Amino acid sequence: MSGVHIAPPELQPASFEFTPENMALAKTHIAKYPEGRQQSAVMPLLDIAQRQHNNWVPQAAIRYIADLLGMPAIRVLEVASFYTMYNLAPVGTHFVQVCTTTPCWLRGSDKVLSACKKHLGVGPGETTPDGKFTVIEVECLGACVNAPMLQLGDDFYEDLDEESTGKILEALKRGETPKPGPQNGRLSSEPLGGATTLTTFNPAAPSGGSDD
Repeated sequence: MSGVHIAPPELQPASFEFTPENMALAKTHIAKYPEGRQQSAVMPLLDIAQRQHNNWVPQAAIRYIADLLGMPAIRVLEVASFYTMYNLAPVGTHFVQVCTTTPCWLRGSDKVLSACKKHLGVGPGETTPDGKFTVIEVECLGACVNAPMLQLGDDFYEDLDEESTGKILEALKRGETPKPGPQNGRLSSEPLGGATTLTTFNPAAPSGGSDD
């Protein structure tokens, strides 16, 4: 369940509609589903609305998507409020999503949250006074082999500890863009010491060949 509350009425816009470019994108998603099943496009449409509206989905967008897909607004709200990927209230410029599901917890996600508290002064569900950072806890983001990890926007930062998390946050404070991916020097999800299998494999060689 999303840990972000619904924005109060004074922050809600009176209306919402997709830009022409986003409407074209929405129609592309809707067209993926057979007649009578267009409601299945609700999740990508919520994502489009969120990206258009400063990284959060207002209630006007909920109603707009419901009308577009011919479904009750409460059903759209049910989807939007269930998944942590959707924000129903304004969030910080940097939306820090820390995975605390079992694999990340066993690998030290508590230290990642500790670094957020130390460097930002806020904990899960809170936003810094300057509005620059929001921190939340999320369920599995699918990077268990690189645990612990956090997500910033569309980027994953993996193989974290308290020190590397702090460096990422401080870089963001300075207006820099930290390099995503593993933060301990390994490539993707290879062993830390490098690849241990298929070390002579040459993808340019004919099928079944190697560079021997």
